[in-house]
This record gives sequence, structure tokens and C-alpha cells, in this order.
Amino acid sequence: MSDPVEPSTDDERRVALEQERDMLRSKVHELDAKEDDLSYDDNFADSGQVAAERGENKVLYDQLRRDLDDIEKALERMDSGTYGTCEVCGDTIGPDRLEVMPATRFCIQHA
Repeated sequence: MSDPVEPSTDDERRVALEQERDMLRSKVHELDAKEDDLSYDDNFADSGQVAAERGENKVLYDQLRRDLDDIEKALERMDSGTYGTCEVCGDTIGPDRLEVMPATRFCIQHA
């Protein structure tokens, strides 16, 4: 098993991940509030549009939740000292890959 990513790089990534986490939490909260505002009377012609907006919001919400979960798990790995280590093979995830995908759990071979 290889050594994890250098601490100074981890510190910078932690700050970026925490900022991304906070932004995603805010967007998830906004979508929750927007969903509560989308109401209609079954007799109105715009009910189809409201249903379509609900569907779009659900897809967006699900993606944001997945991204948020990935970031929260990356922060947990930082706390446990396993950040930057592939969950499949235990090798170090390349710094270039972590730069592009800081919440990744897998090296390029196991992506």
C-alpha cells in the first residue's frame, strides 16, 4: 500500500471540499423549498408544467445529493487518514486525479 496524499495538499483540498459541501447543502435546501412551493389545482391547465418541473427538480436533487454524499465521504476519509487511497486496491490515487476529482474513491484503474 502506498502513502496517501501529502498533508499540505490535503489541507487545500479539505477547504475546497468543505466549500463545495456548503454550496451543495444550500442548493439542496433551495430545491427542497422550491418543491414545497410547486403546487397546483388539478383543474388548471398548468398542472402538466408543474409536474414537469417536479421531475426536473427530482433529477437535479438526486444528483446534488450524490455529489454531496461523495464529498462528505471524502471528508470522512480525510479524518480517518484514508483519503487519497483507492478503496479497491489500496494504492495511492494520483494527485492529478485528485486535483480533478477531489472526492473520488478510486484510482484510475478502478474508476
